[in-house]
Amino acid sequence: MQSDWILGLLGGGLIGVAGAILLLVNGRVMGASGIIGGLVDGTGRHDWAERAAFLTGLIIVPGLVALWLGGADTRLTDNWIVIMIAGLLVGIGTRLANGCTSGHGVCGISRLSLRGIVATVFYIGAGGLTVVIFKHLLEVI
Repeated sequence: MQSDWILGLLGGGLIGVAGAILLLVNGRVMGASGIIGGLVDGTGRHDWAERAAFLTGLIIVPGLVALWLGGADTRLTDNWIVIMIAGLLVGIGTRLANGCTSGHGVCGISRLSLRGIVATVFYIGAGGLTVVIFKHLLEVI
């Protein structure tokens, strides 16, 4: 088995366990966009330290693992305009869908939430269509 598959399996397992712990301990679904949104719009003032700790771990831990393993081959494009537009579209999409991949995909599907399943089908489909258009047809990325 390739190490990419093993690392993906471990990472997915950690995300699932983290989502289960947050749901069991706090009774809340682990949605990164909601956690960030609560800090940005001020609705998460009462638990800002917990939200900040979650986001810090979300950013720092993968960085430390990448350093430990000697870097990460992300295959990210060098086109900063594409990266910024993609980030904006992801942010808009998570607001329109009232959630993100962790909230709908990981936590929603595991709880058999119809809304989570439908949202996941649509964002996976939109991602696939985007790759076909921008990579294979327009050759931008």
